Amino acid sequence: MKSEILDVDVSRNAQIVTQFRLILNSHLDDVIAGRTEKMYEIREIADIIGIHSGHLSKVIKLETGQHACYFYEQRILVEAKKLLADTASPIGVIAHMLDYDVSNFTKFFKKFTGTTPSSFRKSLASRPE
Repeated sequence: MKSEILDVDVSRNAQIVTQFRLILNSHLDDVIAGRTEKMYEIREIADIIGIHSGHLSKVIKLETGQHACYFYEQRILVEAKKLLADTASPIGVIAHMLDYDVSNFTKFFKKFTGTTPSSFRKSLASRPE
């Protein structure tokens, strides 16, 4: 009986993580496409799933070993790098698109990549093709 309960909990936790990732990815696709300008907070994703934000954070950490914010940060970095590769878009526009002001975007990007958005862009331009 107890093992059946644990199996149900495990599968529900896996469902929660899957729902979180689907909602996060869909929402960030909307942000990048300009269909929305405001990033969801963890609380808003939890509301969509129908659970408390603390429970969502706990389940994600338990199931993945990472905090919920980690998945946001990694996806934002992927998108930021793609957008920075397009030199037609000013860094300020990219920052705004990702729901940052320029200063905080620069700090965020440098924290995770070790370089500023401007330096990253320059490094891409200087690479031989």
